[in-house]
Amino acid sequence: MSITHFKLREQFAKFLSDRGHKEVPPIPLVPKDDPTTLFTGSGMQQFVPYLLGEIHPQGTRLYNIQRCIRAQDIDEVGDNRHDSFFEMMGNWSLGDYFKKEQLTWFFEFLTKGLGLDPKKLYVTVFKGEGKLPQDDVSIGVWKEIFKEVRIDAEIGERIFVYDAKKNWWSRAGIPDNMPAGEPGGPDSEVFYEFTQVEHDKKFGDQCHPNCDCGRFLEIGNNVFMQYKKMPDGTFEPLPKQNVDFGGGLERLIMAVENNPDMFETSLYQPIVREIEKITKQSYEKDENKPSMRIISDHLKASVFLIKDGVLPSNKEQGYVLRRLLRRLAVKLRKLLGAMPSATDVAHISRMVLEMYEGLYFETEKDAPLITKTIEEEIKRFSLSLEKGLKEIQKMQSVSGKDAFNLYQSFGFPLEVTEELLREKGETVDKKQYYDEFQKHKEASRNASVGKFKGGLADNSVKTLQYHTATHLLHQALFDVLGDEIRQEGSNITGERLRFDYYSTKKPTDEEIKKVESIVNEKINAALPVEFKILPKAEAEKLGAKSFFREKYPEMVKVYSIGDYSKEFCGGPHVKNTKEIGKIEIYKTEKIGSNLYRIYAK
Repeated sequence: MSITHFKLREQFAKFLSDRGHKEVPPIPLVPKDDPTTLFTGSGMQQFVPYLLGEIHPQGTRLYNIQRCIRAQDIDEVGDNRHDSFFEMMGNWSLGDYFKKEQLTWFFEFLTKGLGLDPKKLYVTVFKGEGKLPQDDVSIGVWKEIFKEVRIDAEIGERIFVYDAKKNWWSRAGIPDNMPAGEPGGPDSEVFYEFTQVEHDKKFGDQCHPNCDCGRFLEIGNNVFMQYKKMPDGTFEPLPKQNVDFGGGLERLIMAVENNPDMFETSLYQPIVREIEKITKQSYEKDENKPSMRIISDHLKASVFLIKDGVLPSNKEQGYVLRRLLRRLAVKLRKLLGAMPSATDVAHISRMVLEMYEGLYFETEKDAPLITKTIEEEIKRFSLSLEKGLKEIQKMQSVSGKDAFNLYQSFGFPLEVTEELLREKGETVDKKQYYDEFQKHKEASRNASVGKFKGGLADNSVKTLQYHTATHLLHQALFDVLGDEIRQEGSNITGERLRFDYYSTKKPTDEEIKKVESIVNEKINAALPVEFKILPKAEAEKLGAKSFFREKYPEMVKVYSIGDYSKEFCGGPHVKNTKEIGKIEIYKTEKIGSNLYRIYAK
């Protein structure tokens, strides 16, 4: 059986609309107002404030399909199921329905909607831990669901129970790591069985849904936000219990096509065919598969990032894009036996545009910027590669640490270094290389602890103050610099706020001082901060400002600060500007063509 990704989207939307859900547009890959993450990494990211109690303008039953990037998964790409770019299909219940409806509907969508064989579906539930009980409600619901399709669902055969590491969700992870006041709950995952994949005993004697042999694939996760952690370490039921569902679009396509290799499905085949054409190599050869998978995934991720305004650089999102493009260039070099031409890589990228034509791209309109950006970065990397080659030639020998430094400084992957050393009859100490790599990863991880919470995750007083201050700053810039001002993004931490904006003229020091003065004047005026839920067209008529990269639903939340500022925003905010305290703009800088950044605290 086969299904286009367009058809899958349609069916998902209709299924949930028929059950009273409203569509919420996806947010950009680089979130506008999120200090906790480089990229949008899940569908629930924009829903965090609402899962914590904010009112959503679209109601209590919601769904969307969110494009995502997880930079931490880049090094995993190369097998048959990992990708750094993916789309997450999600639905949410905000204090509305709960376990019975959610599990029943998802099973119905999989079996009746997508035609999956119930015999190939297996489920997992939380087995309980400490004072938290086993999720017997979900077990009971699953038994009834499978009974309807004449399957006797026994625990350990069709229903599997796992501990909190596998079947519990909170922003802080397992229950022991949750701070007081944090919500969380058990989850129930659904797995598809590829019966054509033989179990590999190196992963254990018995195969089971969470086995890593590749026979089972998780295709959906139903998170039940059920509890709140108390100061004494116990858990109490939340007054409103929420459902947060996420299912990978690419993985659902794998299940529908009954294909355990994501890169052989319709979502990757056009790209793989183009790579085969350019390299004159076959994907069928096992030694070519990892390289072609990495090229396909990284190119898709790169195209989507460029479309969302990211350009290659040595910082943050730009660094990730640079890394993706350089890694795929090295894999193409391996297949070609020579550095790929920039036009070859740009040509393959057009396949991504064409695959999502009319949904995310207009090929003729978007191709010039995307292909130009890719071509320039590949050319730049070719020069860097030459410098790295000269560096190797200077060295008497190359230690594992040297090899890692070449990777760090020149984007020189280990396999290229190994290949060059083989010609000299030398080898790299791989253990030393990976030790250095591990140290680097640990340092990166420590530097980005919590970078997957989403939204104004800590909801601390300071972040609420800064969040409200960005609205004042936005309006003050508009007042001083004119109505061409356009917000390009913001980043808020507990220490400061950062605000990026578009302007055709560079602001003077006097103008920035004037902006600061207006913001503090409005803070001292003790203006009330309130929100209304309005039709989008009505909000636009009122002059409410919006973030141009974001699509908004038909009903929107508009926050007003007295009569001074009106802006589309999900919240949360302080109740009165007096709570913000004095704001000082301590740094301004130009960050691109007509792009400026303000730091304030």
